[in-house]
Amino acid sequence: MVDFEYLEKGIVGLTHAHPLGTMSGHLGAAVAAGYFIGEDHAELPLAVTKGIESELDRVIDGEEAIWFDVKKTGTQPADLFKMGPNQSSVPKRIQDIATALNGNIGTLRQSGHNVIFASIAIRALRSHDEYATPWAIDGICKLIRKFNDVSSGRGYFGKKTGWKTADKVEVPATARSQPYRSIQEMIDLTVLELIESGGLKKQGFGGFWHLINHAAGIVELDRLGYQALAKSALPAHHQHLQLIRVLPDLTEELGPVKSSKHDPLVADYWSESLKRGGASLTHRIKTIYGYHILRRHLQGSSIQKTGDEAFKNLMD
Repeated sequence: MVDFEYLEKGIVGLTHAHPLGTMSGHLGAAVAAGYFIGEDHAELPLAVTKGIESELDRVIDGEEAIWFDVKKTGTQPADLFKMGPNQSSVPKRIQDIATALNGNIGTLRQSGHNVIFASIAIRALRSHDEYATPWAIDGICKLIRKFNDVSSGRGYFGKKTGWKTADKVEVPATARSQPYRSIQEMIDLTVLELIESGGLKKQGFGGFWHLINHAAGIVELDRLGYQALAKSALPAHHQHLQLIRVLPDLTEELGPVKSSKHDPLVADYWSESLKRGGASLTHRIKTIYGYHILRRHLQGSSIQKTGDEAFKNLMD
C-alpha cells in the first residue's frame, strides 16, 4: 500500500490550489491519485509502492513548478501541502463539490481538468470523510468553480498552422462519431482510440493522458453515486475524443513516441530512468490511476492486453 499520509496531503494540495489558478490543482490531485493506486492495487510489489511514493515526494517537494507563477504569487509548490486548520468534518457538504462541478461539467473545460480534480476530491472525502472539513470543502469548491471561466483547451497542428483553440477547430466527418450512448461506450471508445492512435505523436487538448483521466473521472463519479452528474459529462468527453482524433501525427516534426519497456505496476518499471520534465511527473501518476479505472471495465482479456501495450506509449 502507498502510505496513507499521501491522501491527506493530496486533499490539502487541492484545497490550497484555488488562489493560484485552475492548473495548480495538478499537484494535489496527483498526490491523492498516487495514494489511490495503492488502495486499488493492494498487492503491489514493494518496489512499485516505493517508486510511487518517491514520485509523490518529488511533487510535494516542488519539483514540478510549472502550474503557476512562483515569482508573481510568492508561493512555492511545496506551500500547497502545508496542513490546514483543525476542524470538525461536515460530510454532508461533500455534495457542494458536486454542485460546483455541475456548473461547468456540460462543456469541455481545460481538457477535462474540472472533472478530473473534482472526482479525485470527492472520492478522497467520501472514502475518508474525517477530512471533509469546511476549510477543505470551501477551498475545493472554489477551485472547481474557477473552471466556469476557462476555455476547452488548445491543440497543435504543426509549424505551418500552429496552435488552435477548440472553438477554432472544425472536426471533419471522418473524425466524427455518434454521441455516447452510455458510460461503458465512452470507456470502450477511449481505450480503442488509445490502441489505434496512442503510438502517434500528437500534441494538445491534454493528449491521451487527459482523455483517459477525464473518462476515469466520469466513471468514478458514477460509481460514487453521482449518476446524473456523470451522464451530463458525456457530451464534453465526446467532444474531447473528437478533438484528440483530429490532431495530426507530428512524428516528422517532433520525433516518435517513446514507449516504456515495462508496465508501471511491475517492479522493473521503477528501475528505469523516468522522464520527469514538463508535466510528466504529475501526469504519469494520475494516468496510471486513471487507466486502471477504465481497464477494470474492459470486457475481455484480449482488449485488456492490447490496451496495456498501448498504455506503455504514455509511460516513458
